Amino acid sequence: MGAEQGRTQGNGRSDAMAREPRSSSCTSLKMFLVALSFAYFAKALSGSYMKSTITQLERRFDIPSYLIGVIDGSFEIGNLLVIAFVSYFGAKLHRPKIIAVGCVLMSIGTFIIALPHFIIGRYEFETSVRWVVNSTHNPSPCPVGSPADLTQGGKLPEVPATSCEGESNLSMWIYVLLGNVLRGIGETPVQPLGISYIDDFATEENAALYVGCVQTISVVGPVFGYLLGSLCAKIYVDIGFVKMETITITPADSRWVGAWWLGYLIAGVITLLSAIPFWFLPRKLTVSQGPEKSTPEQTSFIKGSPLLKHKYPADDNVSFIEMAKDFIPTLRTLLGHPVYLIYLCVTIIQLNSLIGMVTYKPKYIEQHFRQSASKANFLMGVINIPAVALGMFSGGLLMKRLKLNIMGAARFAFGTSLIGYILSLFFFAMSCENAKVAGVTLSYNSVDTISYDKHSVFTACNSHCFCSASEWDPVCGENGVTYVSPCLAGCTSSAGSGKNTVFSNCSCVGVAGNFTATTGQCPHKDDCDRMFPYFLALSVITSFIISLGGTPGYMLLIRCIKPQLKSLALGFHALATRTLAGIPAPIYFGAIIDTTCLKWGQKRCGGIGACRIYNTTAYRIAYLGLTLSLRTISFLICIPGFILLSRQLKKEERNGIHGALANGGTELEALRKEEFAISNSDQSQQPSDNSTDRETRL
Repeated sequence: MGAEQGRTQGNGRSDAMAREPRSSSCTSLKMFLVALSFAYFAKALSGSYMKSTITQLERRFDIPSYLIGVIDGSFEIGNLLVIAFVSYFGAKLHRPKIIAVGCVLMSIGTFIIALPHFIIGRYEFETSVRWVVNSTHNPSPCPVGSPADLTQGGKLPEVPATSCEGESNLSMWIYVLLGNVLRGIGETPVQPLGISYIDDFATEENAALYVGCVQTISVVGPVFGYLLGSLCAKIYVDIGFVKMETITITPADSRWVGAWWLGYLIAGVITLLSAIPFWFLPRKLTVSQGPEKSTPEQTSFIKGSPLLKHKYPADDNVSFIEMAKDFIPTLRTLLGHPVYLIYLCVTIIQLNSLIGMVTYKPKYIEQHFRQSASKANFLMGVINIPAVALGMFSGGLLMKRLKLNIMGAARFAFGTSLIGYILSLFFFAMSCENAKVAGVTLSYNSVDTISYDKHSVFTACNSHCFCSASEWDPVCGENGVTYVSPCLAGCTSSAGSGKNTVFSNCSCVGVAGNFTATTGQCPHKDDCDRMFPYFLALSVITSFIISLGGTPGYMLLIRCIKPQLKSLALGFHALATRTLAGIPAPIYFGAIIDTTCLKWGQKRCGGIGACRIYNTTAYRIAYLGLTLSLRTISFLICIPGFILLSRQLKKEERNGIHGALANGGTELEALRKEEFAISNSDQSQQPSDNSTDRETRL
């Protein structure tokens, strides 16, 4: 009785000791999940804020869209430099601390992006409006001159501005590019090491849900990124350094630049804070497993994996040279997987479409539907991004509830993408008429019909004025037509100052010459305001449906290869998509959008600046057409992908059955041998038994 009680007490102590590290491991895993979610949030916030400032950076540095694409793609260049080695070697080292170092680098890069604001001078834009205090007489916007005074191109002779020589030697946007490269280097370990850490130490049934949670948080980050972009776009770039009453433009003006630098300072601080928790997390956790049971992935898909009693945590005591020698053979094994290669091709093409679309979507809303940058960013953050977050989370939840296997996840991701593609075709019908700008979208002689033929800004009504054709200082005539400048509108006098300036005696506005014009473009938003809500509604629906397949598609990537190759597979996938999608997509999307520009701005020191007005019809066709064409190609590649996946699943199933039969045959043979041995021993005992019987009878 006492012995039994002692054994019971001993078992109780051992159970308590076993439960203690298990509960500690569970707590650490939850802490890591929270820390990783915050890091995802921080990197997503700064990344989306970068995209929300595209038009601000274009105008501030006077650069075209394709160059903005280069700056945006520089983030992926930073990833490209180190991602393969971080993913491979990082998986064998202290993953949480490597992630912490990455977050610190991201924050430093974000601060560097904001640096040019404190180096470059005050923002100066083209304008003929002046802030005049206590004056009843304003200078005439129509200086009298002779056509002979103009250059051959119809421009005023250029007088180099002061400090041009210094500015031309160093383009300040280089700092933005270098800071973004450093952000990309710092972001490298967060995704592959973070996801593989969760998948290594979480139970099978919770892994998909945890990954879905992290991916959802990564989509919530852009909500705050775009909201921050909306807030900063309302604030003038030189706030605190200039008197706001002297600023003659509004946030709706194509020359307006918001306080783009302020958001980068805020994002940098948040990213720096996200690094702190990772310094206190352990390198490895104890894997708690329930009763051994076979899942479809374990038995019929993953090669050489019996029941995955452990999930290949980071190796200890492995030298750097041994890891380096094993790198090339491991990479060759990974790239020899046909399903993985097809998945890689499909995601590269779809990400080209997605990255190009998301990068220039706020700009599309601004130019096509004539919304301010602040409103475009606000709508992206409040309406579009939450739909994506909800779709990502719902996809992970559905995968767990429906218990989708590999083929089920692939079909689910393909189906949602196809439905979203079909709905996206309706965007082509949501058109908005181009703005009426004399000499750009319509002729001075026919102010009612929009045409994109080459028009001249010079005509008889402004021939007496000494005007520049390159200047962009739009005014809205009383006839509802926008003119490139008050000079080209033929206005000879003005009253008031700043935003309240009114130009009068504008000979091009009316025949009698007594019509007036006000600063800024004419609104002309009636048709756009009617169409815009439908555009937003369809955008939300398509975003939700497409993002439903995000988590199942991501789990397909994790489950389609051996567990030992998981970190490398995630890292190489990120490397390939960033190299072939993240870098080129913003550049060629921007270059194609640049071809639809109707009126370019002029740099202060000469040369083409940022685009002021686009051909909205050509913009819509180029932007949407390129997006949907890429997705069409990806669907065609999916066909052989499904065939290969089906064959591989059948092959693995056959191998599993043969393995089971072989194991069964071995067990049967062992039973036969055991029976044979028993029968032999019985036979050997029979003579002695008979002799004993004889002795007994005697």
